[in-house]
Amino acid sequence: MTENIDVFRDIDDGAIRLARTLLRSARHAVIATLDPASGDPIATRVGFATDHDGTPIILVSALAAHTPALLADPRCSLLVGEPGKGDPLASPRMTISARAREIPRNTSDHARVEWRYRSHLPKSKLYVSLGDFLFFRLEPKNARLNGGFGRAYQLDASEWLSLYPVNEELAVAERGAVEHMNEDHSEAIALYARFYAQAADGNWRMTGIDADGFDLAEGDNALRIFFKEPLTSAKDMHMTLVRMAGEARAGLES
Repeated sequence: MTENIDVFRDIDDGAIRLARTLLRSARHAVIATLDPASGDPIATRVGFATDHDGTPIILVSALAAHTPALLADPRCSLLVGEPGKGDPLASPRMTISARAREIPRNTSDHARVEWRYRSHLPKSKLYVSLGDFLFFRLEPKNARLNGGFGRAYQLDASEWLSLYPVNEELAVAERGAVEHMNEDHSEAIALYARFYAQAADGNWRMTGIDADGFDLAEGDNALRIFFKEPLTSAKDMHMTLVRMAGEARAGLES
């Protein structure tokens, strides 16, 4: 008789931070859907970004196999996590069970996720406005996080989503703040990358801000930098970015 063994670890702050890092820094993922004709599972690659609360966002062509599958049956699973050097099974990854919800055009939700998606994936500007491309929010139910051998966790969506009252306010302020930082404060962005992420010098730009932190990119490289405490307002966002730039400058000089 086989003894049941619980392979999942207790959820801690490190697991939550890892889950959020994988999601916010990912630019592509593998999505599994159900073929509407045969009912068989199919797995395909999709471009990937997140909404302010961390909900996965995908942009798909009507010609792709997964699009009619999602329209017929919204159940799906998403795998995020970039294999590193060596054994790919030793690299962190996260599998999310979700339900897909199409985001209608000409709505405030569509405008918000389109900007975030284009900022996170600049090459998408070539096709994001084409009429046969659709945005979906993949509303998560739960997830399985694997941080490497012996580090498995099972998480409810509420444990890793960034569910804060300030999200709507930040969504309104985000684009102006990000564009201002990229146009006028490239030095501060470079300081963030070097001090908080120990990244090499480069032409880093900011791609998004949410209540938990912000995202930077340089070519194909993406970084996630967290705030010490979640933001409470758009004013708090400005003050926090200023404080972090000063902290980074002082830390690098010392």
